[in-house]
Amino acid sequence: MPDPCIFCEIIAGRLPAAVLYQDERITAFQDAAPIAPVHILLVPNHHIPSVNAAAPEDEAVLGHLITVARQLAQAQNLQESGYRLVINTGPNAGQSVFHLHMHLIGGRKMPFHFK
Repeated sequence: MPDPCIFCEIIAGRLPAAVLYQDERITAFQDAAPIAPVHILLVPNHHIPSVNAAAPEDEAVLGHLITVARQLAQAQNLQESGYRLVINTGPNAGQSVFHLHMHLIGGRKMPFHFK
């Protein structure tokens, strides 16, 4: 049996996380290893392994990720200073949890390149 998905476990409430937002489509929580003062993960509630696995019927949830990310950025007072929205797809891009997720990163000036 494959290992359970850590994000699916967080969404189901079986693992702890600092949840900032949750509705019927997505859950947003603080990154456990933040790379900036604000580092929030936004995750579809149903398991989608990566952007490559997204189906046409996932279009609404993917758009909802961006809408909620904007709302969370505003709540963190990032609208003026700026922020990044990042989706890593595949191991060479840095995807380490294979459940599609968007990073909302801000709160400091960021280098052009991700590390």
